[in-house]
Amino acid sequence: MAVGGFSGVDGPVGSFSGKITLSVVITCIVAASSGLIFGYDIGISGGVTTMQPFLQKFFPAVLRKAAEAKTNIYCIYDSQVLTSFTSSLYIAGLAASLVASRLTATVGRRNTMVFGGLTFLAGAAINGGAANVAMLILGRILLGFGVGFTNQATPVYLSEVAPPKWRGAFNTGFQFFIGIGVVAANCINFGTAKRSWGWRLSLGLAVVPAAIMTIGALFILDTPSSLIQRGKVEQARHALRKVRGKDCDVESELAELKKASDVAKEADQEPFVTIFERQYRPHLVMSIAIPFFQQLTGINIIAFYAPVLFQSVGFGNDSALIAAIILGLVNLASILVSTGVVDRFGRRFLFMEGGIQMFVCQVGVAVVLAVTTGVSGTKEISKGYAILVLVLMCIYASGFGWSWGPLSWLIPSEIFPIKIRPTGQSISVAVNFATTFVLSQTFLTMLCHFKYGTFLFYAAWNALMTIFVALFLPETKGIPLDSMNLVWEKHWYWRRFVCG
Repeated sequence: MAVGGFSGVDGPVGSFSGKITLSVVITCIVAASSGLIFGYDIGISGGVTTMQPFLQKFFPAVLRKAAEAKTNIYCIYDSQVLTSFTSSLYIAGLAASLVASRLTATVGRRNTMVFGGLTFLAGAAINGGAANVAMLILGRILLGFGVGFTNQATPVYLSEVAPPKWRGAFNTGFQFFIGIGVVAANCINFGTAKRSWGWRLSLGLAVVPAAIMTIGALFILDTPSSLIQRGKVEQARHALRKVRGKDCDVESELAELKKASDVAKEADQEPFVTIFERQYRPHLVMSIAIPFFQQLTGINIIAFYAPVLFQSVGFGNDSALIAAIILGLVNLASILVSTGVVDRFGRRFLFMEGGIQMFVCQVGVAVVLAVTTGVSGTKEISKGYAILVLVLMCIYASGFGWSWGPLSWLIPSEIFPIKIRPTGQSISVAVNFATTFVLSQTFLTMLCHFKYGTFLFYAAWNALMTIFVALFLPETKGIPLDSMNLVWEKHWYWRRFVCG
């Protein structure tokens, strides 16, 4: 047995029909489209914050700093007010994700997604029409509530609806749509950058992905697990028949779902108390560690600030936006690779391969910047070396795209028993937002003071998280959600908690 793996559980245990039906494909695509709003926001923020009309209206001090003749290339965009524009969304998202666990348990996964989409739509409209920084921040807070609700509900929805054998592939759809949102936003930024009102269009067009996912969510059924949890057994039977196929006998799967739900109801304990019990220690650790490590890969920071970053290392404004688009397309293609192999090679293999790949690229970027810009960061980087930085960042993005990107949403959504699944996912999303807030609020300052050392900082974390996965994350591919306790019972370290 490989360290961190488990033996004796190879493939679905007591699994039900793993048949892929047209209905389950359409349902999961529609649900996964919730990722569009998160991705669009990640992509749009970095581009808008390099647009001169936007900076002139809201953050003129940044332009004054950029105009200084001897400004350190790493420090041009170091502004706490500017970073608060980006990071305010994540404080709101953190608060929303904690509330969302009760919401998804009470009104269902699908309705929570709809509510999140409507909230995001309102925030996008306010941002598009913003007249001052206060309106910008208010809009960002509403956007944060929107992504907080959808990021909590969607991965759980996908894991509960997908056939166990292909759960990994279906769940990566959420990250794929996040990637589509990032690329679409970067393309829109490129098209609007030279217009005085371009920033309004970029921010305001966020209503489009919000409308797409909200309308789509209205046409899909809630998950059978959620319906049974809320006492709607007949609707759950109908939903199960719809996603598994009319010819499939769903009664045995329905009976297992009812049994799991009954056990959860008999416990009759506050989920936020239950999750801290000793037997759920491994689940809790993973729900905190996985999203925490995902952000410390550095990917969202690079996605937020890609145009700023590429401008800082020698690309012009247009070239910087094109470089960000290229980075997004590479990430998007690599997510498709993950979709094809995650249920074949497993989660652990992709986590570790991606971690090593990202580590090597981060060290490479740090070396290139150290050699070309000097310790002070005042030397100008040549075009050739700037392109080398872009190539390294693309290899880095591909490593993230088939590992920590999609799998960080998948693992927390599939490891919890039904009674604490919404709570576990809420904690996971809250940790994701909290870490993102701290990093996005400090990245530009860190870039200014650490210079190329910023990339070594993230490289060190990539090394640490890869070791963590090798030692402590069991393989979960192909295991039905209700049999997931077996992976912990077989694990060399975690069995002392779940079997004790």
